[in-house]
Amino acid sequence: MSLFPPPQEIETQVMFTLPDSLRKPGTYSDWGHNNQFGHKPDSFLEGPSFDRDGNLWVVNIPFGQILCISANGDWDVVVEYEGNPNGLKIRSDGQIFIADYKNGIMRLNPSTGTILEHRTRIRTEPFRGCNDLHFATNGDLYFTDQGQSDLQRPDGRVFRLTPKGELECLIDCGVSPNGLVLNKAENLLFVGMTRACQVWYIPLPPDGGPYYKVGVFQNLSGGPGGPDGMCLDDEGNLYVTHVGLGVIWVFSPSGVPLYRINSCRGSKMTNVAFGGPENKTLYITESDSGTILTAAMPHAGRRMHSHM
Repeated sequence: MSLFPPPQEIETQVMFTLPDSLRKPGTYSDWGHNNQFGHKPDSFLEGPSFDRDGNLWVVNIPFGQILCISANGDWDVVVEYEGNPNGLKIRSDGQIFIADYKNGIMRLNPSTGTILEHRTRIRTEPFRGCNDLHFATNGDLYFTDQGQSDLQRPDGRVFRLTPKGELECLIDCGVSPNGLVLNKAENLLFVGMTRACQVWYIPLPPDGGPYYKVGVFQNLSGGPGGPDGMCLDDEGNLYVTHVGLGVIWVFSPSGVPLYRINSCRGSKMTNVAFGGPENKTLYITESDSGTILTAAMPHAGRRMHSHM
């Protein structure tokens, strides 16, 4: 039973499609074997982010590729390396940061195509499997360390890495922490917990941790997946991809469901980013089909660190 009226439905359309020349059908990958139950996907797109020139950057997880899509729809493999890039965000200086499931936090120089380790360990311990990341306006980098956490092993973590290199664990009890985004005031961090089918919020005290009063912002409707990538618009509304259901939910800052965005392709809309001339077009990675979908939204997206 829902306590709210049905949200307004918004349809999507296909904007870009991964060319056949860049797909790898039938190719084995460790990521596909371990995370897709032996399935051999020809691609798995994630991590959409725009640079200042209007190019859309995405990752191709199983094959360690960072891709750049021009406004004209031309696809370019900027780098292919030994890793599983899962999330991608661009810093204000143009450097590209990658949450890599295999390696940790990586950094890409888009001009040279050089990819380097940025932070791969907590002291001597490697991360369990980084998933997504988000920049605060002050340059702090928040990221999820998902690993294989789930309901029977709720040990997923969320970290904050400051520009000075100070690393802090916010929570260590996450149920598959995935996408994350700050609210407008940057005093709450929303985190999608995929295996719990919930969106949690973590209050951020102005003087730092300890972190307490962590709560549930939304319980999603269930299904074979759960919340994945997220973003915010200028009104503070929260956009949550529901992977496996083929839906993106949009909630008001107080948690009221406003919109339901439907996939015109597969059921795995995995992540979102605003773009377009007025920043009112929602760009969506649909990983089943290897496509970029779009939806016209009434509000502009919140400006990302790449455009500050």
